[in-house]
Amino acid sequence: MTGSEASPSFRLAYVPGVTPTKWVRIWHERLPGIPLDLVPVPAAGARDLLRAGGADAGFVRLPVDGTDLSAIPLYTETTVVVVPKDHVAAAVDELSLAELADEIVLHPQDDTLVWERLPGRPAIERPATTADAVELVAAGVGVLVVPQSLARLHHRKDLTYRPLSDAPESRIALSWPQEKTTDQVEDFIGIVRGRTVNSSRGRSAPPAARAKEKPKRDGGGQGARKPAAGKSGSAGAKGAKGSRGARGGAAAKRGKPRRRP
Repeated sequence: MTGSEASPSFRLAYVPGVTPTKWVRIWHERLPGIPLDLVPVPAAGARDLLRAGGADAGFVRLPVDGTDLSAIPLYTETTVVVVPKDHVAAAVDELSLAELADEIVLHPQDDTLVWERLPGRPAIERPATTADAVELVAAGVGVLVVPQSLARLHHRKDLTYRPLSDAPESRIALSWPQEKTTDQVEDFIGIVRGRTVNSSRGRSAPPAARAKEKPKRDGGGQGARKPAAGKSGSAGAKGAKGSRGARGGAAAKRGKPRRRP
């Protein structure tokens, strides 16, 4: 697609737990003339939002169903168990799923983990959201297994969390509609992948960025080249010195007075 088909602003969706601050800052530095609008979206609704055109691209949790959305996996999160600070699990550095066998493990309806088999004992009812589940953990009803970013997002002073060694993991990806890969989407892909403004795979740098680039010297310029290393350079230096010596000797002979017979 051409740039003329892109929207005047770039709309970036992100699911809970993702912090897009770093990438947004780079966007504003490189493309100050194009506003970037952040669109928070529940994890379960991110893909539908992209398909409906509610955002140009978004940070989502894998998997991405269907073939109409492109996705670039970015990183995998650590899975943790959230417990009260006075829970016995708080005394260890890491737990396994087997150690949760006797615990009531809350399973919210917006759970972002894909389970083959739920750990522990089920609660009487499933909490509607992860935030509701965190409140129940604080009340001593059970424990909660989530990606670490969600444990941080819903942090409470009376709760803590520990890594869970053999639990499913959540992967974060950048996704966008495959048929709407605009120039702005390409720009953001380059930012997320760490490309510089001069990258051959990225688009050309904006005028502000190009103005900061230092001019390069080529063979036809006026900049002096460094002498080549090796014997050829030494021989050239010696030859130049010898030439100057020969000219000096000739000048001395011409200036020497002749003796009369």
